[in-house]
Amino acid sequence: MEGGISMFYPKKLIVPVFVCAVLAGVGLHFLYARFPCTLSALLSPVCESLWEHIKILYWPYLAASAFLAWGRPTGMRPWLLSLVILCPLMLVLGLLLHAALALHALWLDIALYLGLMAFGFWFPVRFSGPCRGWRWRIPAILAFLLGALILLFTFFPPAGVLFADLS
Repeated sequence: MEGGISMFYPKKLIVPVFVCAVLAGVGLHFLYARFPCTLSALLSPVCESLWEHIKILYWPYLAASAFLAWGRPTGMRPWLLSLVILCPLMLVLGLLLHAALALHALWLDIALYLGLMAFGFWFPVRFSGPCRGWRWRIPAILAFLLGALILLFTFFPPAGVLFADLS
């Protein structure tokens, strides 16, 4: 076992799946503008709010992690833990950059997205498994709740800086 990676996730799959997830997130960013409908609204940001932009991280990362953990019992759990760390971290760092520091550079947003996705693909492979027990169910519950909030707030966004259109 080379650092926990080869046992559960072949190294040669991590990089191509990472690239596909990043490109999927980039594509999702523009999906709603190109095809405005209910389905694209659920998957893609409908405005330039910080909250809406977690969709470009959440959906591609969830799909990529499901692919990488396919056929591995409990293999999804470290990825779900990573997901429930990444999305709030994206919101906090986005608030820091945009609201607190008033930095609105596209390159910063891209660097934040790439950095978080890279962390998301590095962090879960540090776990050697088997990731059993009731504590490992908590990330799955939190990831489900986060997905439900993403869907709910797509159509009923509350007031607040996280939901304000920053464009």
